[in-house]
Amino acid sequence: MTHRKSSKTDIALRIAMAMKQMGIDGLPRNYELVYEAYAGSNPDLVRDFIALGKYKSQAALDELGRKYLPHQHEASVLQRSAGALSSEMSNFMHLLSQERSSLNDYGRLIGEASQVIRDAGGLGEGALGSSLEALQRATEQRVNHAAEMAEKVAAQTAAMESIQKEMVEFEATKFIDPPTRLGNRRAFNKALARVYANPQMPLLCGVAIAEVDAERRFSPGQIEALSDHLVTFYGGLIRQAFPAQDLAVRFDGLRFGFLFNTADEGEVTRLVDLLRAAFQAVPLRDPRTGRNLGNLTLSTGVCMTDRADSALDLSSACERALAEAKAAGGDQIVVYGRGDEVPAGKEWMLYKAS
Repeated sequence: MTHRKSSKTDIALRIAMAMKQMGIDGLPRNYELVYEAYAGSNPDLVRDFIALGKYKSQAALDELGRKYLPHQHEASVLQRSAGALSSEMSNFMHLLSQERSSLNDYGRLIGEASQVIRDAGGLGEGALGSSLEALQRATEQRVNHAAEMAEKVAAQTAAMESIQKEMVEFEATKFIDPPTRLGNRRAFNKALARVYANPQMPLLCGVAIAEVDAERRFSPGQIEALSDHLVTFYGGLIRQAFPAQDLAVRFDGLRFGFLFNTADEGEVTRLVDLLRAAFQAVPLRDPRTGRNLGNLTLSTGVCMTDRADSALDLSSACERALAEAKAAGGDQIVVYGRGDEVPAGKEWMLYKAS
């Protein structure tokens, strides 16, 4: 198997050096923010990061984090939501207290009116009439108060629903890649963790890591110029072509991850081939001129969960298979294999593009 030097270590060193040069503290949340900015997966984040200037304060970095990486500040969001919920519940308890007081007053008036009616034989019509008028006024007040209570409860219900919606949206942003609206690396890692929740009996499924073969068609300068368009175009294409019941995520650049809920290796390769066919069916166009730029291909590394003992082993196997597909010229699927049927010295099987 051809070994290719991974750039991950170089990227980590570059980010660490950049953080040191800009005087950014080596906090995990700062590292992720700088990594996302350097990866360029979110143009808005890149623009706002650059706008902070050469030396960036922690307060400014945290403000960016709250905007683009909300999962980093989950505690503050939860604290704010908890405070809002506590306030709404206090208001609701106050309404209930008012209602109880109003019911007590109304009950007292009804008791007084009942006594007057029982004693009506010894009282004049004036006393009875006054008592009935008081009862009528109290009844009208009760009707009005009930209507006010209904409005206040409706308003409180709407406030509670708004808080709940905010929490749902916040939860969703933690696992979404903004440019493509696919899942992100955190969603992928979470799914792999579920697969190996029981290490002795992992869920049977297939995982693939793929990369668009942009370098086969464009120069590095062209890729950089078209970067944002390529990401949104192929992200949207994958979102449309990929089965809804399976997971598709974007890692960074034009690298994507997939989790197929099937233990059938043939079905996994068939689904990847369908995705590759979609790449061939939909032409890429220049976002400025509309000119047809042709079709790009997809290189994919696949591994089934029964061939890996952990989430790390599984993703590493996919990466090795993807590197083999790229080294073989791209536009291919490489399936990582482990077993007696694999020839000595080989830990993969190559499926050439048809």
